[in-house]
Amino acid sequence: MKVGFIGLGNVGGKLSGSLLRNGADLTVHDLDDDLVDAFVARGTKRGESPAQLMRDCDAVITCLPSPAASDAVMQQMLPEIATGKIWMEMSTTDEAEVKRLGALVIARGGAAVDCPVSGGCHRAATGNISIFAGCDRATFERIAPFLKTMGRRILHTGELGSASVLKVITNYLATANLVTCCEALVTAKAAGMDLNTAYEAIAISSGTSFVHETESQVILNGSRDISFTMDLVKKDIGLFQDVADRAGVPLEVNPLLLAIIDDGITRFGARELSPNIIRRLEEATGLDIRAPGFPAEMADDEPEEPGYEVQPKGAAAPV
Repeated sequence: MKVGFIGLGNVGGKLSGSLLRNGADLTVHDLDDDLVDAFVARGTKRGESPAQLMRDCDAVITCLPSPAASDAVMQQMLPEIATGKIWMEMSTTDEAEVKRLGALVIARGGAAVDCPVSGGCHRAATGNISIFAGCDRATFERIAPFLKTMGRRILHTGELGSASVLKVITNYLATANLVTCCEALVTAKAAGMDLNTAYEAIAISSGTSFVHETESQVILNGSRDISFTMDLVKKDIGLFQDVADRAGVPLEVNPLLLAIIDDGITRFGARELSPNIIRRLEEATGLDIRAPGFPAEMADDEPEEPGYEVQPKGAAAPV
């Protein structure tokens, strides 16, 4: 199958890099010509437009910064969608929006999948990231080779839109954990604890988490660099709030997180790295939350391995 990839940013560039590294017949497109040039130099085809990619490829992947960007690209692709074409939305987006756009694709005979990723840019770079996929089972089987090339743990979540719901749920949990890790580290410092020791205490205890084991390290280094910014956090937990509101769930923690992130954006700017939300507490206490020996950015030290489908506990194996 020929695959097109639109959106070569922090995440998309790494996912498409895994396709290229593993021999996919790949055409790429981005508004940034320099990003496209770099991929062409490595052996991909250059896509002239979203419409051209959809016309010439069997499947087109989009990995874009907002639902509005995905809609703009879809309007260009839509006239070229026909029976057998596949649209794979890897952006973090709204469940209702991906269903709306997917319905347009399906009405023209194509197939639509929402397949967001989770696990950090460092794992996207090595093909070891996790991928959720929402679509019918037949479409999942068709795209599984691509998913298993870009990611390691692949979960078929159900029908179109289900993956986007689960993605914003996991991003909500990550944001809540980031804020609590910041509070824990600042409190440890204020209480006179050695931060290297505090990090290890959390890491070997019931308080540990993926966020602590990754983001706490770059916080303590001082770089705070996870290639993710406060505006993207606000978007993601805002989408989670929308899901909860539609389902009639009276959330208590997420509205507080939204207020904290809004305050961080007001103080430090929308494009500030998201772990620098800790600066609110550093400024309030006068403390510097850094310690020696931690990396400036995260790297995946696991070797790249073929992806596989994760089977939910207690569920029957797919037919």
